[in-house]
Amino acid sequence: MLTVPVRQLGESERRAVERLLDRDPFASAQVAERIAARGLAWWRAEGRILGYGARRNLESLCWLGGNLTPVLANDAAVAAFADLLAGEDRLCSSIVGRADAVLGLWDRLSGTWGPARDVRPNQPLLATETLPAIPADPEVRQVRAGEVDKLFPAAVAMYTEEVGVSPLAEDGGRSYRRRVNDLVRSGRAYARFVDGTVVFKAELAVVTKRTAQVQGVWVAPEWRGRGIAAAAIAAVVRDALLRVAPTVSLYVNDFNLPARRVYERCGFQPIGTLATVLF
Repeated sequence: MLTVPVRQLGESERRAVERLLDRDPFASAQVAERIAARGLAWWRAEGRILGYGARRNLESLCWLGGNLTPVLANDAAVAAFADLLAGEDRLCSSIVGRADAVLGLWDRLSGTWGPARDVRPNQPLLATETLPAIPADPEVRQVRAGEVDKLFPAAVAMYTEEVGVSPLAEDGGRSYRRRVNDLVRSGRAYARFVDGTVVFKAELAVVTKRTAQVQGVWVAPEWRGRGIAAAAIAAVVRDALLRVAPTVSLYVNDFNLPARRVYERCGFQPIGTLATVLF
């Protein structure tokens, strides 16, 4: 029997939640961004925040929305979260977070939530707080509002290649296009254009007071192997550090050796390991 029950947290516990998120600012960045924007009230947050630990000693969290993300979840917390979640239908499209917690959850939930479309057990989490030592590509810049139509096909191609399904499948791409529009409008989408066509793109998909998290990195197939990625990423990192946040972070599949070499050249250092379960 679990002696410390899992409970849903509300706005009255926001300070305790924020203190916990600050203890793991890179792996929990997506959760921290959502709470900073929406708070913990269930009708505003687009998800639930589950807490583990005594009311005066919150030990770990679990965000349950479009993604399921455990934060600072030890074995006891993982078991408690899984015990609760196993009795619910799966609504999330992925489980993502620190590898030990994600794989522990999946080990306990796979019997009721499975099968998974893909399990990525080893995704190095990287970060940097220094400007890249290599020159930045001067052609990489923020995407302008009038360029969304040019960016969108590249974004769809990136998503399909990385996730394995098209973002157009569920609602014709309307929600994904809104997301791309939001990133452009907020100055968080970058691209290099050649003759009006996107040959490189990346976004600051998550921004908190502690870090800007790069996602959606993509080079057009016909431009791969030409060595443009490192200077392009250097441009993104440079702008993000000077304009957005004190650090830049990202995570990458362990088998993507070319990308890992690019990030190393741009000054990124390993700070942990994430895992993702995709449905």
